[in-house]
Amino acid sequence: MTAEAPASPSALAGGDRYLPIAAHGLIGDLRSAALVGTDGTIDWYCCGRFDAPSIFASILDADRGGSFELAADVPALTKQFYFPDTNVLITRFFAEEGMGEVQDFMPVVDDSHDEGRHRLIRRVVCVRGLLPFRVRVSPRFVYGTVPHTTHVHGVQAIFESAVQTLSLTSGVPMETDGTDVWAQFKLAEGETAVFALDQIGEGVELRGCPLTEAEGEFEATVRYWRHWLSKSRYRGRWREMVHRSALTLKLLTYAPTGAIVAAPTTSLPERIGGERNWDYRYVWIRDAAFCVYALLRLGFTDEAESFMRFLSERVALGACEDDGSGPCDGPLQIMYGIDGRTDLPERELPHLEGHRGSAPVRIGNSAVGQLQLDIYGELIDSLYLYDKWGAPISSAHWDTVCGLVDWVVDNWDQPDEGIWETRGGRKNFLYSRVMCWVAIERAIRMANHRGLPADHTRWCKARDTIYRRIMREGWSEERRAFTQSEGEDVLDASVLMMPLAKFISPTDPKWLSTLDALGKDLVSDSLVYRYDPMSSPDGLRGEEGTFSICSFWYVEALTRAGRADDARLAFEKMLTYANHLGLYAEEIDRTGEQRGNFPQAFTHLALISAAFNLDKALG
Repeated sequence: MTAEAPASPSALAGGDRYLPIAAHGLIGDLRSAALVGTDGTIDWYCCGRFDAPSIFASILDADRGGSFELAADVPALTKQFYFPDTNVLITRFFAEEGMGEVQDFMPVVDDSHDEGRHRLIRRVVCVRGLLPFRVRVSPRFVYGTVPHTTHVHGVQAIFESAVQTLSLTSGVPMETDGTDVWAQFKLAEGETAVFALDQIGEGVELRGCPLTEAEGEFEATVRYWRHWLSKSRYRGRWREMVHRSALTLKLLTYAPTGAIVAAPTTSLPERIGGERNWDYRYVWIRDAAFCVYALLRLGFTDEAESFMRFLSERVALGACEDDGSGPCDGPLQIMYGIDGRTDLPERELPHLEGHRGSAPVRIGNSAVGQLQLDIYGELIDSLYLYDKWGAPISSAHWDTVCGLVDWVVDNWDQPDEGIWETRGGRKNFLYSRVMCWVAIERAIRMANHRGLPADHTRWCKARDTIYRRIMREGWSEERRAFTQSEGEDVLDASVLMMPLAKFISPTDPKWLSTLDALGKDLVSDSLVYRYDPMSSPDGLRGEEGTFSICSFWYVEALTRAGRADDARLAFEKMLTYANHLGLYAEEIDRTGEQRGNFPQAFTHLALISAAFNLDKALG
C-alpha cells in the first residue's frame, strides 16, 4: 500500500540544512566508510569501495544526495562517542521522555564468501524511559544520477537500481513510496531495534539480521578493533588522541590491496562557497608513505608490509621511456586508485550543489598527471624505516629502490608542481629538492647497512650536489630563512620538514632563523598556514585556512629545536581544534571550523609523529 511520505527533518528545519563537517564520526570495514552526523544521519556512504559512487551523499547536496536518518522523534540533545578502543560509533539522544542511543558499525570480514556483503548495522537501544524514534532511508545511487525502485516485504526493503541492489532489514514495519522507506516506532527501556543495510547480488544472497545476529556482529567488531589496537607500543601522555588517530588511519586502509586513501570523502570544501573541492579517495604515494612511518612508530608492521605489497604488485614502477617528447615525469605517479589503476579522470557533477553551496563537486583528480618530485623521498624513506623497524626489504624491493634512485639522480633538478599540487605552473620548489636528497641519502644508508649493491660514487655525488644547491639557492638573506622555491622570498611551511627529514640540524642557526620567520609570518596561535596564496599564486581563487599537518610539523620542529615548552603549548592548543571524537579535517578556518575532506590521513599521521617526539623530549 502506498503511503504519503512525511517530510524529511532536513527539509523541515529552518536555516542551514547541513551539519558542520566536524559534526561527524567515521565508521568503516576496511573497504569503505560512512560519515554519521551528530543528529544520527548517515550523510556519506560509498558501498563496497572508498571510490565507489555514493549511495548517501546529502553532505554534498541535502536534497539530491540521499541519506539514512535515524534519530529520536522528539526534541533531544545529542552526544557522540566511540565505544572504547574501537571504531564502533555511539550517538546518544537525551530527551524528557527518556534516553536512547544508536550504535553504528560495519563488521570487518575476511576473504570469505561473505566478503561482498558490505554490511552496515545500526542498533537502536532505549536506555531509559520510553522513547519514540523515526527512521528514513533514502538511497540515491551513483551520486543521485541513477533511479531505483523500492519494494517492502514485511521487515525487509529492497532498493534496486540498474547498477546496484541493496537490502534493508528492519526491526520494525516500514512504509514506502516506491523510492524511500520510513517508519516511526517506540522503544521501552531495554528494548532494541536493528537496521542492517546490505549489498546483495553477485553470489551474496538476501539475509536478515535478527537481534541475536546483530549482537554477535557487534561483539565481533569490538573484538577486532581492540585486538588490532592492542599491538600499539605507544604509552605516552596523549594515548587517547594517538590511538584515535591510529584507528582512523586503519579505517582508511583498503584491506584487499593494502592501499591507504588520503581521506574517505570528496569535494568537502577548503572554503565555504569556494572552488577548492577535491576528491581524496585515492592513494597518494606521499600520504601513504607517511602513514607507514606513523604506524611503524606505533608497532603496526602488518600495515607497512601490506602497503609495500600494494606498491610491488599493483603500481607500475618501470623506468621511463625516452620518446623525445621532453623530460620524463618519472616511474611513479603521485597517486593511484585503491586497486592500483593509473587513470583517475576528473569531472564535475553539476547536479549536486556542494556542501553548503560549495561547487563544483568533483570526482576523480586531474592532479594525477602532475610531477611532484618529493614523492620519491617519502617513499624511499618509508622503505628505509620498514627495513629498519619492520622486516629487511627483499632483493626485488632493493632493485626497485635502485631504479627509483637512479631516476632521481638524473631528474632532481626539474621544476615540478610541488607538495601542495599547485595549479599555477611548475617551479623549483625547495621541499621537492629536500626530498630528492632524502631519497638518495636513505638509499645510501640502506646499502651501507645491509651491504647491498649500489652506485655509491654517483649517488653520493648527486646527494652532495643537491645539498649544496639547497643551501645556496634556497636560502634568502633578506628573509633570513629558507624559502618556498629557488630565487624567491616567499615562505612555505613545507620547509618545516627539513630538520624532521634530517636534512639540517634542528639547532642550526640558519634553521632557527627560518623557524622564527615561519612563526612570525605563517603561524597564528599555533595554527600554521602552508603559504600565503596572495604572495604565492597557486592557480586557484580564494583564500584557505590553516593546514593542520603543518601545525603538527611546527610542533615537531619546535620540539627538535629544544623548545619543548613552546612545542607542548602549541600541541595542546592543536588538540582543542579536533572535533568531539578527536578527528581532523584538512584545514581549520578563521572561526575554528574544520574544512576540507574529513577525516584526513595526513593530519592524523602528523599528530602521531608530533606526540611521539614530544613525549620523548619531555621525558
